[in-house]
Amino acid sequence: MTVSELDHLGQLLGERPARLHTLSGGDIARSVRVERQDGSHVMAKFRRPGQVALTLEASMLDDLRAAGLPVPETLAVDDDALVLAWVDDGGRGFDDEVQRAAGRAIATMHAQPVGDEFGYRHDTVVGSIPQPNTFDHDWIAFFRDRRLLYMAGLADEAGELPSSFRHRIDKVAQRLGEWIDPAVQPSLVHGDLWGGNMLATAHGGACFIDPAIYRGDGEVDLALATLFGSVGPAFFKGYTEIRPLERRFMTTRRHLYQLYPLLMHVRLFGGSYLAPLDSTLGKLGV
Repeated sequence: MTVSELDHLGQLLGERPARLHTLSGGDIARSVRVERQDGSHVMAKFRRPGQVALTLEASMLDDLRAAGLPVPETLAVDDDALVLAWVDDGGRGFDDEVQRAAGRAIATMHAQPVGDEFGYRHDTVVGSIPQPNTFDHDWIAFFRDRRLLYMAGLADEAGELPSSFRHRIDKVAQRLGEWIDPAVQPSLVHGDLWGGNMLATAHGGACFIDPAIYRGDGEVDLALATLFGSVGPAFFKGYTEIRPLERRFMTTRRHLYQLYPLLMHVRLFGGSYLAPLDSTLGKLGV
């Protein structure tokens, strides 16, 4: 906590908070629980040096909110700070009721038509890495060039991706048509749907934070949600109540779409993620 942060929030909120409590996580911003003078709480994020303006995150939350996804209310924002309503979980965890609600919410968003192009009106950020979103009518080309090979290239340039792995990724890129239906339609996707970005509410609902949105195959959200065991059967029960799940997602495409976040983790955190990357490539027969 710094005096300048308290003063900054005072300017945004119209009153100086009583105190700040640091929260865990945050590649782009430092997150805090803000205790106001009346004892109520809000959440605030402060941009880290060299990271994108937090107005980008506010804009993405606006788009998710417009699509009907439950996200915290934005109370104030400028380039360096973002203030959101506090999400009270009432002491409950991410239980089956919450997971089912989360699945229904994500499926409802995925089911909405968003046009016929994949991408987004501007680039976004995933983790602390820029995410290119130039529009393309071809999902296979978009996923190949702006996700799979793009992230593999960044990991390679950082010296974190051995050449043998890069060759295997290149082979996958050449075979995408074997796994992806060329007729897939765009959906608005959260883009960083892991357990830390899905919150429980006190009444058994779900709320979503820290997006990296674009228009893509909705299955990319589901693949990431399953990568680290963030969701279980209750999530998919809720999802399929709204939107059917194609059989090949679980058998093949889940592993295909997990390559992008795994490569991101290799780029950010190094060799400890090579083992799960190797395993996932093996499940694709590469």
